[in-house]
Amino acid sequence: MAENKNPADNAWSQEETVDEDESPSIDASSSEPFIPNNYHRDSTVNSFNEDKMRRKLRFFFMNPIEKWQAKRRFPYKFIVQIVKIVLVTIQLCLFAHNNYIHVNYTWDNRIAFSHLFLRGWDAVQEVPAYPPASGPFAIYKKDDFFETVNFALDGYYNLDNAIGSYSYDSEDNSRGPVILCLQHYKKGIIFGFNESYIFDKDIEELCVNITHTYNEKFSIVSFLDEENVKINFSSMIRAELKFAIKTVNLKAAGPITPPDCYTFKIKINFDNGDFDGQMLLSLDAVPRRLLCKGVTHYFSNSQIESALRTLLNLFVILICTFSLILCSRAIYRAQLLKFETMGFFKKTYNVPLSLQGRLEFLDLWYVMIIINDLLIIIGSGIKEQIERKHFGNDHWNICSIFLGTGNLLVWFGVLRYLGFFKTYNVVILTLKKAAPKVTRFLLCAILIYAGFTFCGWLILGPYHMKFQTLATTSECLFALINGDDMFATFSMSSFKSPMLWWYSRIYLYTFISLYIYVVLSLFISVIMDAYDTIKLYYRDGFPKNDLQTFIAVQENEILSNTYYDETSENSEFFDRFCCQRKRYDSLTTNNSVANKPEQICGAICI
Repeated sequence: MAENKNPADNAWSQEETVDEDESPSIDASSSEPFIPNNYHRDSTVNSFNEDKMRRKLRFFFMNPIEKWQAKRRFPYKFIVQIVKIVLVTIQLCLFAHNNYIHVNYTWDNRIAFSHLFLRGWDAVQEVPAYPPASGPFAIYKKDDFFETVNFALDGYYNLDNAIGSYSYDSEDNSRGPVILCLQHYKKGIIFGFNESYIFDKDIEELCVNITHTYNEKFSIVSFLDEENVKINFSSMIRAELKFAIKTVNLKAAGPITPPDCYTFKIKINFDNGDFDGQMLLSLDAVPRRLLCKGVTHYFSNSQIESALRTLLNLFVILICTFSLILCSRAIYRAQLLKFETMGFFKKTYNVPLSLQGRLEFLDLWYVMIIINDLLIIIGSGIKEQIERKHFGNDHWNICSIFLGTGNLLVWFGVLRYLGFFKTYNVVILTLKKAAPKVTRFLLCAILIYAGFTFCGWLILGPYHMKFQTLATTSECLFALINGDDMFATFSMSSFKSPMLWWYSRIYLYTFISLYIYVVLSLFISVIMDAYDTIKLYYRDGFPKNDLQTFIAVQENEILSNTYYDETSENSEFFDRFCCQRKRYDSLTTNNSVANKPEQICGAICI
């Protein structure tokens, strides 16, 4: 085949000596256009349709840079994605700042409530330490239980003494109800001296309203006696002391937003579910943002900035909606072209388009962009409602998940445009090539990992804090794989049984050696093998499926020859007549179309 000839003309001049019963074969390593052996070009119309389909597919699979060079098509999709990245990132930064203030404010108030309402609370409990600097916060005597309740009530009825600007939940700032709820078994009497008991597993709950006129001589014991409430600690599962407090967060105020009003639903938990002589004590403070009312004067020098957040949210929703429509349209048009190509292959070559060829029309980048557009649109809607104070606390976390995940996928989408350049596409191609092998490898590794996890949880769980639950066991083993905190894991093992001590050492040494020196090394080898294969592809050429072979462009063919004019479909009769003249000239003069670009008719066909 001569290098200076057009592939379609070269195929036209081939001898028709192929047996019709012979099945077509595809050379995947060849860069020549796909031409089945049993295809007979006995018509200029078939040749014209083949060239038209090839040029149409060439233009479809071009990247925005090539489309700009071939047709001067403005890359508006790329511009939309750039604008979306800028707007979404600005929105995320502003929301992250507000979310940090909100979470930090609620956590600091929880610490303040612990000092105000929990008897014996120590500042050591406020800072998470590893290993823990102290044991669990608990009470061990009946008197401690009643004194803890009295201490919480004293703190609630003396809110004026607190540094924080706290108020009661009622509209007139009068003391609201304080509820003490007791959960216990219906029957639970223990006679330890003669190893006997009376037990009924049914659970009952009793709630008492402790609202009263405060005085310093108040005692919860006397109050419960007056209410004929008897507490049986042998059958009590848990107790809860509940009340509510209101406050205003001035730190949230800025040039755009005014202060926020909150109500905290405070719950003091007495957990005796283990019945081990230790009643765990904790405090929960669930915030709920309120719509501030009453006398609310907010002095701000800015009158315009108050609407900026709303405008930003609207712009983000509009740009993401536009991006969603563009990507959905691109996927839809790709599927239409796929069915057209399948019909062309079946009609022209009498062969079906391969699965690899059909998958070429599904761009997973567009699917990812559609997903992140939906996430950001939903998150922006929730964010707008939060800023309008229509939602409470729970929606902060939901909104952060939607916006954070959407922003993550948005920045991942930038890799699509870097993939147009050879230098930056190595990572994407390596991951794509290694994905099947990595999946099979991880399946085997996860099965071994699951065995070690269940074994460690069962044997070491009762004696080691890192193996107390299935989740912490998995986290500990994953940390050991990465070489994190190995010595602490070994040293924290406190076993009185020599057999368990030796077993724990054998277990840990076996797991660490197997996964660090064998599994991780094999995993890296799988990735490096895929990387080496991609480097060979860059040097020797990438393998092609039947679709890629069909639309392959010869090296001597200039980019402008792949120009496909979508409006040419409206003048199909003129183009067919023109190309028939051109084919006739090429047969009579034995010249190719590419060698006569000066002819107007040939230029139109190209």
